Amino acid sequence: MLAILRKEFNSFLNSPVAYVVLGVFLVATGLFVWVFPDSSVLDYGFADLQTLFNIAPWIFLFLIPALTMRTFAEEKKAGTMELLLTRPLTDGQIIGGKYLACLLLALLALVPTLLYYYSVYQLGNPAGNIDSAATVGSYLGLALLAAVFAAIGVLASALTRDQIVAFLAAVVGCFLVYSGFDSLASVFDGGLAYYIGQLGIAAHYRDLAKGLIDSRDLLYFLSLIAGCLLATRLVLQSRNW
Repeated sequence: MLAILRKEFNSFLNSPVAYVVLGVFLVATGLFVWVFPDSSVLDYGFADLQTLFNIAPWIFLFLIPALTMRTFAEEKKAGTMELLLTRPLTDGQIIGGKYLACLLLALLALVPTLLYYYSVYQLGNPAGNIDSAATVGSYLGLALLAAVFAAIGVLASALTRDQIVAFLAAVVGCFLVYSGFDSLASVFDGGLAYYIGQLGIAAHYRDLAKGLIDSRDLLYFLSLIAGCLLATRLVLQSRNW
């Protein structure tokens, strides 16, 4: 699996896709956090990074599928999928290596945003006047969100040999899981709306963003990731049916 991980990660770094994705993410978040007057921290008047954590999931919703769309679809189109599957590797190792490479690159995009936290920390009056617990929870939520989106993207790529189809399917899947249940919950009232909302990612992400790291939220994200990766394994195993 580590060999697959190194191969996939190096292939990302040797292609312009990774740099375009990282560049778009940093430029877009930078504009919203520091430049646009309706969302700028400098105009907002409060020392927090809520703007970053509100906009980042929507950017990830498009950028992570752009990373994952080639994982299996490109192998199928190039005719190298059969060669890969004949190697002394299990399906789990192949999926794990490709998935972790995509996730690692997505998490790499978050590292430069730590400068935003440092800047807001220093700009606070007094310095350090920022809710660090909520910030840590929000970063954890973003990391788990990226992990779920990457798992959905890898599954979408395994279902088709066309990268564009894989990208569109992953975007739709990520959107439905992130925002679809919230939209559906708004149709209902009372307890039913609450339980429907809890099926989506957004409700659990909001809890983490408050600095409340609950085992139920962590279990939800891990279960969703495991489910998508197991579904990907079933897709690969279907070649033997």
